Amino acid sequence: MNAARPSLNRDTELMRTENRGRNFGASYNFRVHQALGNLRTPRRFRPLVEQNRMTGQFVRSLRLPGPGGEGSGVLPPRNLAPADLKKDANGFDLPIALGLLVGSGQVSPDRPGNYAIVGELALTGETRPVKGILAMALQAVAEKRDGLLVPTANAAEAAVVEGLNVYPIGSLAEAVGFLSGQLDMDPEAVDLDEVFAQHSHTEEDFVDVKGQDYAKRALLIAAAGFHNVLMIGPPGTGKTLLAKRLPTILPPLTPGESLETTRIYSVMGLLKPGQPLMAVRPFRPPHHSVSDAGLVGGGSPPQPGEISLAHKGVLFLDEMPEFNRKTLEVLRQPLEEGKVTISRALRSSTFPADFILVAAMNPCPCGYRSDPRRACSCTAPQVEKYLSRISGPLLDRIDLHVEVPAVPFTQLSEMPPGPPSSYFRDQVLEARARQTKRFGTHGVVVNGRMTPRQLRKFCPLKPEAMSILKAAMEELGLSARAHDKVLRVARTIADLEAADEIKPQHIAEAVGYRSLDRSVWM
Repeated sequence: MNAARPSLNRDTELMRTENRGRNFGASYNFRVHQALGNLRTPRRFRPLVEQNRMTGQFVRSLRLPGPGGEGSGVLPPRNLAPADLKKDANGFDLPIALGLLVGSGQVSPDRPGNYAIVGELALTGETRPVKGILAMALQAVAEKRDGLLVPTANAAEAAVVEGLNVYPIGSLAEAVGFLSGQLDMDPEAVDLDEVFAQHSHTEEDFVDVKGQDYAKRALLIAAAGFHNVLMIGPPGTGKTLLAKRLPTILPPLTPGESLETTRIYSVMGLLKPGQPLMAVRPFRPPHHSVSDAGLVGGGSPPQPGEISLAHKGVLFLDEMPEFNRKTLEVLRQPLEEGKVTISRALRSSTFPADFILVAAMNPCPCGYRSDPRRACSCTAPQVEKYLSRISGPLLDRIDLHVEVPAVPFTQLSEMPPGPPSSYFRDQVLEARARQTKRFGTHGVVVNGRMTPRQLRKFCPLKPEAMSILKAAMEELGLSARAHDKVLRVARTIADLEAADEIKPQHIAEAVGYRSLDRSVWM
């Protein structure tokens, strides 16, 4: 075996534990090796297996044998307590190796400061990146640490957090040199403006969509008020094309929103190489075969699902009736509260899930019920069964039901390109500014998240507008939740027109976006 690559055996390796430590709220598996980099370790590590009397689980700890023989080590047994918490990464490699070197007297930490340390180590002593660095950096700031030592590949991600000195560590030798005062290094610096300018570009644009003015209008309203949308139409009419371009007309991510979103992607290890921060709103299109845990989160320990990965962005459910009905029903609480709580026997975890739901579906099983070019072969019972896969309570939580018809050939071939995304985004920004001014310190910033009390305060109706809403409630059989959805959408339409009050035409347009309530597909 090559001498430069030390061999490992049972006496020199601390294998994975089934316990969990409490470093910055993260969980890790870890290994400690006798030979780390070019540093000498004269004593061999001896694993010691002990049993936790309370849980019955086994804990692997570490003892350094001293000159007096077995059991007379210079360091007491060490373990990652508590034993009932699982570890699932290797971020403890670097801090444990440094702790052993300091405890055995091989390294003297001469640099003053209270530093947090995280990182995985290769057999060569080089550091490797780990997941969840952003969350650890935020916790280090909360604990008022003087600095954070992280693998070089994670340094830019951690450095986006203000008020924290982040030091990139390329190897165990560099960490020893820094802590012993023999090596000086400057903290990692990240220009956030440059990061946003570099990573905020997207190829999708509404200029690519020809026709579908009604659907574009609905998506403009959805973006302005943060409303959920359901698009209904035959295959190939542009539903997916429209959904992918909704994030391009949403307001740019604020620094706070970017940190919230990036933190989730960091924990899941989904950040792109060279991109320390999310600069565009996420767009998540899970397949209809996704499980409950994959959609809303789950597992042991609980992990975020697709709705959390879509936080501050768009969750797109294509062919919505093809999803498992039980899986769709778990969306009801997150759509109302903007978060999801996963409860287990020992603990519960809450993940953010504030997103715009955009769903698409065909009008019938064959897909051609509203297509003038093809005949539909579905019977009325088949259509009813197909539409019943989406429950009434879930439909109530979707603000806009939009028909997306087939586009004639003349529009596809002769019609000039439509307005670009920037045109719609300017309107969205103006409407959002009006909402921000209206709500002030009321806790919400968009119409789609108004509470019933705020509806009564900010959405008063004059008699003519009230009569239209009353007629719609009686004829369509709208629920109380659908009634509130109509008011929220009408308020957004009024904001897009810079109107202070909700007018009758605003109510009429909002009612027009309740097509499934009107049973027009039966």
